[in-house]
Amino acid sequence: MHHLSIGIVGTGPAALMAGTALLESGHNVHFFDQLKAPARKFLVAGHGGFNLTHSEMIDEFVNKYDSELLRESVRDFTSADFIGFLKVIGIETYVGSSGKIFPVKGVKPIEVLNAWLDHLRKRGAEFNMEHRLIDFSANSVVFDAKGTLKEQVFDRIIFALGGGSWSRTGSDGKWVDLFRTKGIAVRDLTASNSGFELRSNKKLHVLEGLPIKNCKVYSDRIEKYGDTVLTTYGIEGAPIYALNAEFRHGQSIFIDLKPDLSVDAIRDRLINAKNGTEALKTMKLSRGAIGILKMYLTKEEFLEKEILAPRIKKLALPVRGIRPLNEVISSVGGIHSLAIDTNFQLHAFPGIYCIGEMVDWDAPTGGYLIQGSVASGMKAARSILGQS
Repeated sequence: MHHLSIGIVGTGPAALMAGTALLESGHNVHFFDQLKAPARKFLVAGHGGFNLTHSEMIDEFVNKYDSELLRESVRDFTSADFIGFLKVIGIETYVGSSGKIFPVKGVKPIEVLNAWLDHLRKRGAEFNMEHRLIDFSANSVVFDAKGTLKEQVFDRIIFALGGGSWSRTGSDGKWVDLFRTKGIAVRDLTASNSGFELRSNKKLHVLEGLPIKNCKVYSDRIEKYGDTVLTTYGIEGAPIYALNAEFRHGQSIFIDLKPDLSVDAIRDRLINAKNGTEALKTMKLSRGAIGILKMYLTKEEFLEKEILAPRIKKLALPVRGIRPLNEVISSVGGIHSLAIDTNFQLHAFPGIYCIGEMVDWDAPTGGYLIQGSVASGMKAARSILGQS
Protein backbone atom coordinates (compact mmCIF):
# COMPACT_ATOMS: atom_id res chain seq x y z
CA MET A 1 0.00 0.00 0.00
CA HIS A 2 1.22 3.46 -0.90
CA HIS A 3 1.42 5.65 2.21
CA LEU A 4 -0.20 9.00 1.57
CA SER A 5 0.59 12.35 3.12
CA ILE A 6 -2.69 13.85 4.29
CA GLY A 7 -3.38 17.34 5.62
CA ILE A 8 -6.40 17.80 7.85
CA VAL A 9 -7.37 21.40 8.60
CA GLY A 10 -9.38 21.45 11.82
CA THR A 11 -9.24 19.36 14.98
CA GLY A 12 -12.88 18.77 15.91
CA PRO A 13 -14.49 15.32 16.11
CA ALA A 14 -14.95 15.05 12.32
CA ALA A 15 -11.25 15.77 11.77
CA LEU A 16 -10.07 13.48 14.56
CA MET A 17 -12.23 10.60 13.32
CA ALA A 18 -10.96 10.93 9.76
CA GLY A 19 -7.39 11.11 11.03
CA THR A 20 -7.93 8.06 13.24
CA ALA A 21 -8.97 5.84 10.34
CA LEU A 22 -6.16 7.09 8.12
CA LEU A 23 -3.44 6.74 10.77
CA GLU A 24 -4.61 3.26 11.72
CA SER A 25 -4.16 2.31 8.05
CA GLY A 26 -0.58 3.54 8.01
CA HIS A 27 -0.91 6.92 6.32
CA ASN A 28 0.86 10.09 7.40
CA VAL A 29 -1.54 12.62 8.90
CA HIS A 30 -0.82 16.26 9.68
CA PHE A 31 -3.43 18.25 11.63
CA PHE A 32 -3.66 22.04 11.54
CA ASP A 33 -5.70 24.40 13.71
CA GLN A 34 -5.81 28.17 14.09
CA LEU A 35 -6.04 28.01 17.89
CA LYS A 36 -3.40 27.08 20.44
CA ALA A 37 -5.11 23.84 21.46
CA PRO A 38 -7.22 21.32 19.55
CA ALA A 39 -10.95 20.62 19.62
CA ARG A 40 -12.04 23.60 21.67
CA LYS A 41 -15.69 23.37 20.62
CA PHE A 42 -15.72 19.67 21.52
CA LEU A 43 -14.76 20.68 25.06
CA VAL A 44 -17.16 23.62 25.33
CA ALA A 45 -20.04 21.45 24.13
CA GLY A 46 -19.31 19.10 26.99
CA HIS A 47 -19.93 21.73 29.65
CA GLY A 48 -23.69 21.37 29.36
CA GLY A 49 -23.80 17.57 29.53
CA PHE A 50 -21.41 15.57 27.41
CA ASN A 51 -23.67 13.37 25.28
CA LEU A 52 -21.46 11.76 22.66
CA THR A 53 -24.15 9.99 20.65
CA HIS A 54 -27.56 8.37 21.11
CA SER A 55 -28.80 4.82 21.66
CA GLU A 56 -31.96 4.80 19.55
CA MET A 57 -32.46 2.35 16.69
CA ILE A 58 -30.73 3.29 13.46
CA ASP A 59 -33.86 3.95 11.39
CA GLU A 60 -35.10 6.44 13.96
CA PHE A 61 -31.59 7.81 14.49
CA VAL A 62 -30.91 8.73 10.86
CA ASN A 63 -34.25 10.51 10.52
CA LYS A 64 -32.86 13.21 12.81
CA TYR A 65 -30.75 14.47 9.88
CA ASP A 66 -32.12 16.65 7.10
CA SER A 67 -29.48 15.43 4.63
CA GLU A 68 -29.49 12.10 2.81
CA LEU A 69 -25.69 12.24 2.69
CA LEU A 70 -25.55 12.42 6.50
CA ARG A 71 -28.19 9.72 6.89
CA GLU A 72 -26.13 7.34 4.77
CA SER A 73 -22.92 8.29 6.56
CA VAL A 74 -24.46 7.50 9.96
CA ARG A 75 -25.77 4.18 8.64
CA ASP A 76 -22.19 3.37 7.59
CA PHE A 77 -20.65 4.49 10.89
CA THR A 78 -23.23 4.05 13.62
CA SER A 79 -23.36 5.04 17.26
CA ALA A 80 -22.36 1.46 18.10
CA ASP A 81 -19.26 1.87 15.93
CA PHE A 82 -18.36 5.12 17.67
CA ILE A 83 -18.92 3.60 21.12
CA GLY A 84 -16.69 0.72 20.09
CA PHE A 85 -13.93 3.13 19.11
CA LEU A 86 -14.26 5.04 22.37
CA LYS A 87 -13.85 1.79 24.26
CA VAL A 88 -10.66 1.07 22.32
CA ILE A 89 -9.14 4.34 23.53
CA GLY A 90 -10.20 3.60 27.11
CA ILE A 91 -13.47 5.59 27.34
CA GLU A 92 -16.37 3.58 28.72
CA THR A 93 -19.88 4.89 28.17
CA TYR A 94 -23.38 4.46 29.55
CA VAL A 95 -26.91 5.14 28.31
CA GLY A 96 -28.78 7.86 30.18
CA SER A 97 -32.48 7.79 30.95
CA SER A 98 -33.26 9.79 27.79
CA GLY A 99 -31.28 7.43 25.57
CA LYS A 100 -28.31 9.78 25.26
CA ILE A 101 -24.89 8.18 25.58
CA PHE A 102 -22.34 9.72 27.94
CA PRO A 103 -18.85 8.87 29.19
CA VAL A 104 -19.14 6.98 32.47
CA LYS A 105 -19.74 9.28 35.41
CA GLY A 106 -16.66 11.11 36.57
CA VAL A 107 -15.00 11.17 33.13
CA LYS A 108 -14.65 14.78 31.95
CA PRO A 109 -14.63 16.01 28.34
CA ILE A 110 -10.92 16.83 28.54
CA GLU A 111 -10.19 13.23 29.52
CA VAL A 112 -12.06 11.96 26.46
CA LEU A 113 -10.18 14.38 24.23
CA ASN A 114 -6.79 13.55 25.73
CA ALA A 115 -7.38 9.83 25.32
CA TRP A 116 -8.24 10.41 21.66
CA LEU A 117 -5.24 12.67 21.07
CA ASP A 118 -2.91 10.16 22.75
CA HIS A 119 -4.29 7.45 20.46
CA LEU A 120 -3.50 9.61 17.43
CA ARG A 121 -0.05 10.73 18.56
CA LYS A 122 1.01 7.15 19.29
CA ARG A 123 0.30 6.40 15.63
CA GLY A 124 2.37 9.32 14.40
CA ALA A 125 -0.12 12.19 14.11
CA GLU A 126 1.47 15.60 13.84
CA PHE A 127 -0.39 18.59 15.30
CA ASN A 128 0.40 22.08 14.03
CA MET A 129 -1.33 24.72 16.13
CA GLU A 130 -1.78 28.44 15.48
CA HIS A 131 -1.98 27.85 11.74
CA ARG A 132 -4.70 29.99 10.16
CA LEU A 133 -5.96 28.96 6.71
CA ILE A 134 -5.18 31.57 4.03
CA ASP A 135 -5.55 29.73 0.72
CA PHE A 136 -5.52 26.34 -0.95
CA SER A 137 -5.08 24.77 -4.36
CA ALA A 138 -5.55 21.28 -5.78
CA ASN A 139 -2.80 19.78 -3.61
CA SER A 140 -1.56 22.46 -1.24
CA VAL A 141 -2.69 24.58 1.68
CA VAL A 142 -1.33 28.00 2.67
CA PHE A 143 -1.32 29.02 6.33
CA ASP A 144 -0.48 32.07 8.34
CA ALA A 145 1.66 30.51 11.08
CA LYS A 146 2.19 33.23 13.69
CA GLY A 147 2.77 35.84 10.99
CA THR A 148 4.74 33.60 8.64
CA LEU A 149 3.19 32.31 5.43
CA LYS A 150 3.65 28.56 5.07
CA GLU A 151 2.61 26.40 2.13
CA GLN A 152 2.18 22.65 2.65
CA VAL A 153 1.74 20.07 -0.13
CA PHE A 154 -0.26 16.88 0.44
CA ASP A 155 -1.56 13.88 -1.47
CA ARG A 156 -5.02 14.46 0.00
CA ILE A 157 -6.55 17.36 1.95
CA ILE A 158 -9.46 17.28 4.39
CA PHE A 159 -11.14 20.46 5.57
CA ALA A 160 -13.06 20.24 8.86
CA LEU A 161 -13.45 23.95 9.55
CA GLY A 162 -16.68 23.91 11.51
CA GLY A 163 -19.73 26.13 11.13
CA GLY A 164 -20.27 29.59 12.51
CA SER A 165 -21.33 29.12 16.12
CA TRP A 166 -19.16 29.72 19.18
CA SER A 167 -16.43 31.58 17.30
CA ARG A 168 -14.20 31.68 20.38
CA THR A 169 -13.67 27.95 19.85
CA GLY A 170 -12.37 28.53 16.30
CA SER A 171 -15.70 27.78 14.63
CA ASP A 172 -15.97 31.28 13.15
CA GLY A 173 -17.14 30.65 9.58
CA LYS A 174 -14.41 32.86 8.13
CA TRP A 175 -13.61 30.18 5.57
CA VAL A 176 -16.84 30.86 3.65
CA ASP A 177 -15.52 33.76 1.54
CA LEU A 178 -12.37 31.86 0.58
CA PHE A 179 -14.33 28.85 -0.64
CA ARG A 180 -16.70 31.05 -2.63
CA THR A 181 -13.75 32.67 -4.42
CA LYS A 182 -12.86 29.15 -5.57
CA GLY A 183 -16.27 28.77 -7.21
CA ILE A 184 -17.51 26.37 -4.53
CA ALA A 185 -21.21 26.70 -3.68
CA VAL A 186 -21.67 27.68 -0.03
CA ARG A 187 -24.96 28.46 1.65
CA ASP A 188 -24.98 31.26 4.24
CA LEU A 189 -24.41 30.02 7.79
CA THR A 190 -27.41 30.56 10.04
CA ALA A 191 -28.26 29.64 13.62
CA SER A 192 -29.54 26.19 14.56
CA ASN A 193 -30.39 24.62 17.92
CA SER A 194 -31.24 28.08 19.16
CA GLY A 195 -33.67 29.51 21.65
CA PHE A 196 -36.67 31.40 20.29
CA GLU A 197 -36.97 35.13 20.76
CA LEU A 198 -40.61 35.91 21.58
CA ARG A 199 -42.63 39.04 20.91
CA SER A 200 -44.28 40.58 23.95
CA ASN A 201 -45.67 43.88 25.13
CA LYS A 202 -44.69 42.88 28.65
CA LYS A 203 -41.25 42.40 30.18
CA LEU A 204 -40.08 38.85 29.64
CA HIS A 205 -37.38 39.11 32.31
CA VAL A 206 -40.01 38.57 35.02
CA LEU A 207 -40.17 34.93 33.83
CA GLU A 208 -36.43 34.42 33.54
CA GLY A 209 -35.29 31.00 34.75
CA LEU A 210 -38.75 29.49 35.18
CA PRO A 211 -38.90 25.97 33.74
CA ILE A 212 -41.77 24.43 31.83
CA LYS A 213 -41.26 20.72 32.29
CA ASN A 214 -42.86 17.84 30.41
CA CYS A 215 -44.35 20.02 27.70
CA LYS A 216 -44.77 19.47 23.97
CA VAL A 217 -43.56 21.97 21.38
CA TYR A 218 -44.98 21.40 17.93
CA SER A 219 -45.93 22.65 14.48
CA ASP A 220 -48.47 21.24 12.07
CA ARG A 221 -45.80 18.75 10.96
CA ILE A 222 -43.62 17.66 13.88
CA GLU A 223 -43.62 17.60 17.67
CA LYS A 224 -41.04 17.29 20.42
CA TYR A 225 -41.60 16.49 24.10
CA GLY A 226 -39.31 17.61 26.91
CA ASP A 227 -38.35 20.47 29.20
CA THR A 228 -38.02 24.13 28.33
CA VAL A 229 -37.01 27.22 30.29
CA LEU A 230 -38.08 30.84 29.99
CA THR A 231 -35.45 33.52 29.46
CA THR A 232 -35.14 37.28 29.20
CA TYR A 233 -35.60 37.00 25.43
CA GLY A 234 -38.07 34.12 25.22
CA ILE A 235 -37.74 30.36 25.58
CA GLU A 236 -35.12 27.65 25.07
CA GLY A 237 -34.58 23.94 25.57
CA ALA A 238 -34.34 20.75 23.51
CA PRO A 239 -37.97 20.86 22.26
CA ILE A 240 -37.40 24.44 21.08
CA TYR A 241 -34.17 23.53 19.32
CA ALA A 242 -35.92 20.66 17.54
CA LEU A 243 -38.45 23.12 16.06
CA ASN A 244 -35.85 25.56 14.72
CA ALA A 245 -36.08 24.23 11.18
CA GLU A 246 -39.87 24.48 11.26
CA PHE A 247 -39.61 28.16 12.19
CA ARG A 248 -37.03 28.77 9.44
CA HIS A 249 -39.46 27.16 6.99
CA GLY A 250 -42.24 29.51 8.00
CA GLN A 251 -44.27 27.18 10.22
CA SER A 252 -46.20 28.42 13.25
CA ILE A 253 -44.95 27.08 16.59
CA PHE A 254 -47.18 26.00 19.49
CA ILE A 255 -46.66 24.70 23.01
CA ASP A 256 -48.83 22.17 24.84
CA LEU A 257 -48.38 22.85 28.54
CA LYS A 258 -50.15 19.67 29.66
CA PRO A 259 -49.61 16.91 27.08
CA ASP A 260 -50.91 14.12 29.34
CA LEU A 261 -54.42 15.63 29.59
CA SER A 262 -56.98 16.16 26.84
CA VAL A 263 -58.61 19.53 26.36
CA ASP A 264 -61.87 18.06 27.67
CA ALA A 265 -60.15 16.80 30.83
CA ILE A 266 -58.60 20.20 31.38
CA ARG A 267 -61.93 21.93 30.83
CA ASP A 268 -63.61 19.62 33.35
CA ARG A 269 -61.00 20.39 35.99
CA LEU A 270 -61.37 24.11 35.40
CA ILE A 271 -65.15 23.94 35.65
CA ASN A 272 -65.23 21.70 38.74
CA ALA A 273 -62.60 23.58 40.72
CA LYS A 274 -63.50 26.27 43.25
CA ASN A 275 -61.41 28.73 41.28
CA GLY A 276 -58.86 28.90 38.48
CA THR A 277 -55.87 28.89 40.81
CA GLU A 278 -57.00 25.65 42.46
CA ALA A 279 -57.62 24.04 39.07
CA LEU A 280 -54.15 24.93 37.82
CA LYS A 281 -52.62 23.54 41.00
CA THR A 282 -54.49 20.23 40.65
CA MET A 283 -53.12 19.96 37.12
CA LYS A 284 -49.66 20.67 38.53
CA LEU A 285 -49.00 23.45 36.06
CA SER A 286 -45.66 25.02 36.92
CA ARG A 287 -45.04 28.69 37.63
CA GLY A 288 -43.41 28.88 34.22
CA ALA A 289 -46.47 27.44 32.47
CA ILE A 290 -48.82 29.76 34.33
CA GLY A 291 -46.47 32.68 33.68
CA ILE A 292 -46.41 32.18 29.94
CA LEU A 293 -50.19 31.82 29.84
CA LYS A 294 -50.57 35.14 31.65
CA MET A 295 -47.95 36.66 29.36
CA TYR A 296 -49.86 35.88 26.18
CA LEU A 297 -53.50 35.85 27.31
CA THR A 298 -55.52 38.83 28.40
CA LYS A 299 -56.87 38.78 31.94
CA GLU A 300 -60.33 38.09 30.56
CA GLU A 301 -59.07 35.15 28.47
CA PHE A 302 -57.17 33.72 31.42
CA LEU A 303 -60.27 33.82 33.61
CA GLU A 304 -62.59 32.40 30.93
CA LYS A 305 -62.44 28.62 31.33
CA GLU A 306 -63.69 27.87 27.81
CA ILE A 307 -60.81 29.91 26.42
CA LEU A 308 -58.13 28.88 28.90
CA ALA A 309 -58.58 25.11 28.43
CA PRO A 310 -57.69 24.99 24.71
CA ARG A 311 -54.89 27.53 25.23
CA ILE A 312 -53.23 25.24 27.77
CA LYS A 313 -53.16 22.60 25.02
CA LYS A 314 -52.28 24.92 22.17
CA LEU A 315 -50.63 28.22 23.02
CA ALA A 316 -49.14 29.93 19.98
CA LEU A 317 -45.57 31.05 20.58
CA PRO A 318 -45.13 34.47 18.95
CA VAL A 319 -41.63 33.79 17.65
CA ARG A 320 -39.89 36.83 16.21
CA GLY A 321 -36.52 35.23 15.62
CA ILE A 322 -33.69 33.05 16.79
CA ARG A 323 -30.56 34.00 18.67
CA PRO A 324 -27.41 35.43 17.04
CA LEU A 325 -25.27 32.83 15.32
CA ASN A 326 -22.36 33.20 17.73
CA GLU A 327 -24.55 32.31 20.74
CA VAL A 328 -26.12 29.10 19.48
CA ILE A 329 -25.06 25.47 19.74
CA SER A 330 -24.67 24.80 16.03
CA SER A 331 -25.21 26.32 12.61
CA VAL A 332 -26.86 25.19 9.41
CA GLY A 333 -25.61 26.10 5.97
CA GLY A 334 -22.12 25.70 4.57
CA ILE A 335 -20.78 23.63 1.69
CA HIS A 336 -23.74 22.91 -0.60
CA SER A 337 -24.57 19.25 -1.17
CA LEU A 338 -24.22 19.79 -4.92
CA ALA A 339 -20.58 20.84 -4.43
CA ILE A 340 -19.50 17.45 -3.02
CA ASP A 341 -19.88 13.81 -3.95
CA THR A 342 -21.24 11.04 -1.73
CA ASN A 343 -17.86 10.81 0.03
CA PHE A 344 -17.70 14.56 0.86
CA GLN A 345 -15.13 15.14 -1.91
CA LEU A 346 -15.30 18.48 -3.72
CA HIS A 347 -16.28 18.15 -7.37
CA ALA A 348 -14.17 21.18 -8.25
CA PHE A 349 -11.10 19.85 -6.37
CA PRO A 350 -10.78 16.05 -6.54
CA GLY A 351 -8.70 14.85 -3.60
CA ILE A 352 -10.02 17.58 -1.29
CA TYR A 353 -12.79 16.73 1.19
CA CYS A 354 -15.06 18.85 3.38
CA ILE A 355 -16.53 17.21 6.49
CA GLY A 356 -18.33 17.96 9.72
CA GLU A 357 -20.35 21.06 10.48
CA MET A 358 -18.91 23.05 7.57
CA VAL A 359 -21.15 20.98 5.28
CA ASP A 360 -24.80 22.00 4.91
CA TRP A 361 -26.76 19.65 7.18
CA ASP A 362 -28.84 20.02 10.30
CA ALA A 363 -29.63 17.84 13.33
CA PRO A 364 -30.86 18.35 16.89
CA THR A 365 -28.78 18.18 20.03
CA GLY A 366 -28.61 14.96 22.03
CA GLY A 367 -25.56 13.31 20.47
CA TYR A 368 -26.66 13.66 16.85
CA LEU A 369 -24.29 16.52 16.06
CA ILE A 370 -21.16 14.70 17.21
CA GLN A 371 -22.30 11.43 15.62
CA GLY A 372 -22.97 13.16 12.31
CA SER A 373 -19.55 14.79 12.42
CA VAL A 374 -17.59 11.62 13.18
CA ALA A 375 -19.60 9.69 10.57
CA SER A 376 -18.76 12.26 7.90
CA GLY A 377 -15.09 12.05 8.87
CA MET A 378 -15.12 8.28 8.60
CA LYS A 379 -16.87 8.44 5.22
CA ALA A 380 -14.18 10.70 3.79
CA ALA A 381 -11.38 8.59 5.28
CA ARG A 382 -12.80 5.38 3.83
CA SER A 383 -12.96 7.05 0.43
CA ILE A 384 -9.28 7.92 0.64
CA LEU A 385 -8.42 4.43 1.85
CA GLY A 386 -10.22 2.98 -1.13
CA GLN A 387 -7.97 5.02 -3.41
CA SER A 388 -4.66 4.22 -1.69
